[in-house]
Amino acid sequence: MAKHRERTWHSRLLAAALGVTALAAATSVWTAQAGTTDGQRPAAAVSSPSAAHHDRSVTEAVAKDIAHASDKGPKGVNITIDDGPDPTWTPQVLQLLKENGVKATFCMVGTQAQAYPDLVKDVVAAGHRLCNHTVSHDVTMDKKSEAYQAKEILDAERMITKASGGVRPQYYRAPGGAFTPYSRQLAASHGMRPLGWNVDTKDFEHPGADAIVATVKSEMSNGPTVLFHDAGGDRSQTLAALGQVLPWLREQGYAYGFPVR
Repeated sequence: MAKHRERTWHSRLLAAALGVTALAAATSVWTAQAGTTDGQRPAAAVSSPSAAHHDRSVTEAVAKDIAHASDKGPKGVNITIDDGPDPTWTPQVLQLLKENGVKATFCMVGTQAQAYPDLVKDVVAAGHRLCNHTVSHDVTMDKKSEAYQAKEILDAERMITKASGGVRPQYYRAPGGAFTPYSRQLAASHGMRPLGWNVDTKDFEHPGADAIVATVKSEMSNGPTVLFHDAGGDRSQTLAALGQVLPWLREQGYAYGFPVR
């Protein structure tokens, strides 16, 4: 999503994450050179050298460049759902995806995953994939220190993995696209392919379901990865638009897939 549309949602999430991020002052500053996490720490645990041991048997490094392509090839389409899970909207999105036989990638905020672990498990049980969208959804991450970036990414990885019952996120999407070379390398070293988007539906701005549908239809030539949201406010327009977009894409000969890794 564009940065200027996320300030309000970012502020709320940043406040919700305060209990996690405030603890950072009590720990030693560290970077990815200290290693990576084994994913078994409690979800709210802060990054520390003792949590920085990486089990290579569990995760393998993936490409660090930002993925856009679909594993279904030139006529593939990747539906991505950001900012949840949310107790009101995520179940409805899951039901709509089920009715249309679509598997999607859910880019989850760490504090949201921690708050609603049953929804994270529902997403996994339905065959969808997980994506790390940081702890606090800070769209200015690219302006922050490497230690801060590492904490946001690795703490969210632990939160999501614990909430899911042990399933690790396979992708990393920077809030507002605020990637840095460092954050991309760090995420990739933990098996999370940096994930971009090609079609921004602008559903976050509540432009109306018809406008969201029109954006998808007009911008699909940009590439296969489409951005929607299941949290951050009223998502009724998103649901209405998905109800039209999902069958339309299939009618156009698209095959639903996942972003390449």
